[in-house]
Amino acid sequence: MQYIEVKDPKSETPVKICYEDVGEGQPVVLIHGWPSSKEMWEYQVSDLVEAGNRVITYDRRGFGMSSRPWSGYDYDTLADDLKALLDHLNLEQVTLVGFSMGGGEVVRYFSRHQGERVARAVLISAVTPFLLKSNNNPEGVERSMIDEMYASIKEDRINFLDGFGKTFFGVNLMSKPVSNPYLEYFRMLASVASPKATLECFNSFSFTDFRNEMSLIDVPTLIIHGDADKIVPPAPTSYQAAKLVPDNHIIIYDGAPHGLFITERERLNKDLNEFIKEAVTSSVY
Repeated sequence: MQYIEVKDPKSETPVKICYEDVGEGQPVVLIHGWPSSKEMWEYQVSDLVEAGNRVITYDRRGFGMSSRPWSGYDYDTLADDLKALLDHLNLEQVTLVGFSMGGGEVVRYFSRHQGERVARAVLISAVTPFLLKSNNNPEGVERSMIDEMYASIKEDRINFLDGFGKTFFGVNLMSKPVSNPYLEYFRMLASVASPKATLECFNSFSFTDFRNEMSLIDVPTLIIHGDADKIVPPAPTSYQAAKLVPDNHIIIYDGAPHGLFITERERLNKDLNEFIKEAVTSSVY
């Protein structure tokens, strides 16, 4: 494991961001979802490296092996953490991949840092552009449902994670796309997170409206979402993103749940590698 130190906006104590950097070739930076850690990308890392890419994963502050500060869980700060990592590694021509909450960091990185160093973007099961239901976002998630989830996290975070994992991967009486040990592993990864970070990041992705920022993504963008996603429904998110991002290609996985990085991993890895290869090849000519 390696670390970089970044500034905390409300403390003199620096925040340590844990990252892994493996492989050689085109740099691909993977941003994990909530409430997990960089370990969620296990099956993507190996395939991307074998395809000739350099793959960087990192733990968002408050999650995994990164520091657990009391503040800094807004998207501005999280995008600044991302910039610090890209600058530290001096990466160029990056493919920036954001899953779920991580999609917000991708979008905010373009609006706040002009997409510096990034050549391609991927939004997977992403919360962008706006998750919350409102008068001008009628297909969003009801505020009452968000409030109920927040209360459940505060009351018994581990019990919430237990049920959340089943919905996350589309587990029910008729379908069991992941094993019980994997569900336990997912719960363990999420339970390691700071309780404060878990709640604050939940608010960040639930209430941040990115609609005015989407057009600032000025690189080729791949959007992937499952149409059976019960955590982040595609109607107010990826379907809308496809209308707002200038140069995008959207792929909908039939019957796929939110956690398609596991349930559809072979297809996802193939789509990622093809997108990276096609974009790199086209930039040469």
